[in-house]
Amino acid sequence: MNILIAGVGGQGTLLASKVLGRYAVLCGKDCKQSEVHGMSQRGGSVTTHVRIGDKIHSPVIWAGAADIILAFEVLEAARMKHFLRPGGILLVNDIRILPMPCITGAAKYPDGLKEDMLEEINGAYFIPAADIAEEAGNVKSANVVMLGALCRLCGMDKEKMAQAISDCVPEKFRDVNLKAFALGYERVK
Repeated sequence: MNILIAGVGGQGTLLASKVLGRYAVLCGKDCKQSEVHGMSQRGGSVTTHVRIGDKIHSPVIWAGAADIILAFEVLEAARMKHFLRPGGILLVNDIRILPMPCITGAAKYPDGLKEDMLEEINGAYFIPAADIAEEAGNVKSANVVMLGALCRLCGMDKEKMAQAISDCVPEKFRDVNLKAFALGYERVK
């Protein structure tokens, strides 16, 4: 399973990849990861490649080879969609975070991205993960809401994913993240 995670700094892409790695171990699978941080601390793009299987030799997912793109922001989904294989799943947090050029007025956030992706990709899902995370108790757990949706859409083991979250999230944030995971799992359609 090749999963590309895309977001901006502070959205928890690295934690999501860590949880998926732990999930792989709990399932007795091999896992390799590769991270690109960029300007993550200033709201820049962050991507993580996660490959899970019986024996993984390379951590890098080639364009057109991702089974799943887990995007934590709409523009990041649009930037990375070329990695998705035909028939793959594009799972997007339905939120817009303006990049610096848009904030400064040097560029405009593109219109129609969501509509274009829904038309182009049969397996595209847009989830109000930030709203669901806020309902769970912390908007910063939107990444874990997305993991819940991913788990359900892909038929992953719910109990092992919950255990992976428990293993990777600091104790003081564990309950809210497990609630966010459960809500993400329940709400995806």
